Amino acid sequence: MNIFHKRQGQMDFKQAYFYTDSINNFRHLLADDNLKLIVINSWKYLVENEFIEIYGYVIMPNHIHLIWNILKMNGKESPAGSFAKYTAHQFRKYLLQTNPTLLEQYQSDKTDRSIQFWKRDPLAIPLTSEVNLIQKLEYIHQNPIREKWLLCQHPEEYKWSSAKFYVLGDDEFGIVKHFRA
Repeated sequence: MNIFHKRQGQMDFKQAYFYTDSINNFRHLLADDNLKLIVINSWKYLVENEFIEIYGYVIMPNHIHLIWNILKMNGKESPAGSFAKYTAHQFRKYLLQTNPTLLEQYQSDKTDRSIQFWKRDPLAIPLTSEVNLIQKLEYIHQNPIREKWLLCQHPEEYKWSSAKFYVLGDDEFGIVKHFRA
C-alpha cells in the first residue's frame, strides 16, 4: 500500500514507524507527571494485550515520539486511535478533578468533540532500515537534553524515555522491546 495515499498518522501492520503526536497548540500539558503516567498506562495496556510493540519513546512537555510497530487492531479501532481516545478521556477526567479551568484551553469548535488535547493527523514515518530506526531512536533520546528543553544532562537520566533501557537495561514501565529482539 502506498503511504502517500493515507492520512498522515495511518500505519500498516507489522511495520516499524517513527510516530510523533503533539498537544494541541503545542501547550505544555504533559509537563505534569500524572498526565505522563496516563500516556504510559495507555501504552502499557496496548503492549500487554499485544496490539503494539514499542522500541523507543520519549514524552516531552508538549509532544511524544515513539518508535513502534502496530501488530493488530484493538477491536474496530487502530491502536493509535485507541491511544489518542483513551488518553484524551483520562486527561479530561484528571483536569476536571485537579484544574478544571485548564480545560478551557482545549475547547474545540469541531462538531465531533468539545475538547481536543492532541493535534489532528499525527506524523507516522515508516522506518525501512535498521540504520533509519537507530537514527530516530537517537533523535528521540536526545530530545530531553536539547538546549530548548534541558530536562536532564544525560538521556538515560530522563524518566520519561526509553534511553535508560538502551543504556542501562532498565525498563521501569515494562513497555519497551529491543528493536533487535
